[in-house]
Amino acid sequence: MSHELPHTLSCFVCGESNPMGLQLRFHAHGHEIRSTFTPRPEHVGFKGVIHGGLLATVLDEILVWACAVPTGQFAFCAELTVRFLTPVQPHEPLNVIATLTENKRGKILIAEGRIENQAGRICATATGKYIPIPEAQISGMMEELIGGSSELTFAPRKQ
Repeated sequence: MSHELPHTLSCFVCGESNPMGLQLRFHAHGHEIRSTFTPRPEHVGFKGVIHGGLLATVLDEILVWACAVPTGQFAFCAELTVRFLTPVQPHEPLNVIATLTENKRGKILIAEGRIENQAGRICATATGKYIPIPEAQISGMMEELIGGSSELTFAPRKQ
């Protein structure tokens, strides 16, 4: 069963009111997080190739959700390693997929993700280390979340 995840108004990746943003939506399929993304011509770095930084941004966002869904906690990225395997073209529909692969006693979360084209070819992979956001730092952040399935709940990390 798929559950739509919440989003914000202003986030560059998921913000529905950010005219410069990507306005992506993320869905939980069990503990696997998925999204679709079709880059636009204005996302090009070198001629005809989507900027790797944009792909890394999308991977970072989905890795955060891969950490949040199974643990109920949002986290900051401490380290992100991205491998670019296949150039991505404008208007090329992409699937973005991520899962939490390791939870080190709730102090460090490790997630892995990938971007695939419609043929199933992997364009980029990422591994990230994330640190759960302490309660004192997350108070206003939770209030910005809108939408999403009522079956999912998120809570700040107790200090």
